[in-house]
Amino acid sequence: MVGNKKQVKRMLVLITSIAIGSLLVLTGLLLIWSPGKPGSFLDENGKQLAGSISEKIFIPVGGVRQGMFIRSKNVDNPVLLYVHGGPSFPNYFLIDKYDPGLEDYFTVCYWEQRGGGLSYVPEVTLQSMNFNQLASDAVEVTNYLRKRFEKEKIFMIAHSGGTPISLLAASRNPQLYHAYIAMAQITDQKESEKMAYAYMLDQYTRDGNQKRIKELEAYKVPESDSNVIAFFKSSLRDQSMHELGIGTMHEMRSVFRDVFIPVWTCRAYTIREKVNIWKSKFSFLPKTTLVEEMLQTNFSREVQELEIPVYFFSGQYDLTVNIELSKAYLKELRAPLKGFYTFENSAHSPLFEEPLRVRQIIEQDVLQGKNSLADKE
Repeated sequence: MVGNKKQVKRMLVLITSIAIGSLLVLTGLLLIWSPGKPGSFLDENGKQLAGSISEKIFIPVGGVRQGMFIRSKNVDNPVLLYVHGGPSFPNYFLIDKYDPGLEDYFTVCYWEQRGGGLSYVPEVTLQSMNFNQLASDAVEVTNYLRKRFEKEKIFMIAHSGGTPISLLAASRNPQLYHAYIAMAQITDQKESEKMAYAYMLDQYTRDGNQKRIKELEAYKVPESDSNVIAFFKSSLRDQSMHELGIGTMHEMRSVFRDVFIPVWTCRAYTIREKVNIWKSKFSFLPKTTLVEEMLQTNFSREVQELEIPVYFFSGQYDLTVNIELSKAYLKELRAPLKGFYTFENSAHSPLFEEPLRVRQIIEQDVLQGKNSLADKE
C-alpha cells in the first residue's frame, strides 16, 4: 500500500515536471516567434531594399493610441489604406501568412481599428465603439497618410466588417480617395445571416447531419432579430461556415489551425499584442454594440452614391457576407465607375484565396481607372 502511494506520488511529480517543462518550451518558442517587428523587404544581397519601408507605429487617432503596420517596396508608390474586418478584429496575421503582394503596387497601411489588436488600449470606451467613430478614425488615419507621404489622395481597400467603416468614410470624404475597393461588401447583414442559416440547414439536411441540424434549429434564426444576433455571436456559426466552405476561405476547415495558430506564429506582434488580440475578441468586443449596429443597419440604404470609382470583390462561395446581396447593391449604387468581380474559387477572402487575380485587377483596372476585367452582366 505504501509502495503504491509512492508510485502515485512519483507519477504526479513526473507529470507536473513534464507539464512545467512543456510550458517553458512553449513560452520560449513564443518569445522566439514574437519579436514584434514586421519583416523587411530585402534585395538580392540580403540587404534592405532601397526605398522600401516596413514598420509598426502608434499614433493618436480619435483621442486614443492606435497601431498600424506600414509596408512598401517603394514609398513613392500610391498609398493604400487597408481596413480589416471584424470589425475591430485585425487580420494582419493572414497578410503575413499568405503574402498577397499589395506592397508591390502600394505603400500599404494596415491600420488596426480601435478596440482591437495593436489598438486595444484602456482608453477605448464601449461608448466609442460605433461605426460613426470608426469611420471618423479611418478619415483621420487617411489624413495622416496623406500628409506623411505627401499624397493628395489615397486608395482604400476594406474587408467584410471593415466595409461599412470605409463606405461611410468614402461617401463623406470622396475628395480624399482615388477609389474604394470592397472585399465582401456588407449591405443588409441581417438578411445575409438568415440566408446563410437557411443554406446551412439545407446542406446538413442533405448530408443527414442530425447533430448540426439540432444545434442550428435551437437558434430559430428567422423568428426574431435577437435570435439572429445570438447566432452571429455563436461559435456554431463559424464552425458550420468553415465546415461547409462558405467561411473565411473556401478551403479553410479549421478555425483553430488556420486562424488561432497563425496569430500566435505571426512575428510582427509581441506576445502581449497577441494576447491583446484574443482579449479584445473574447472579453471586450462582445460587450460593445457593434454587432447589433451592423445587423440592424442596411448600409445599401445608408450610402446610395459614391463620387469615386468603386470595385467590389466577392467569392462565389461567400455566404459569410452574401455575394448576391453585394452584387445587387453595386448594381444600384451610383458611382462614376464601378465593377463587380466574382472570384470563382473563393469564399470570404479573395485576397488570400486568389491573390494572382487580385493583382491582375489592381494592375489593369484599379490603377488604370478602368473596369475592363469586371463581370459582364
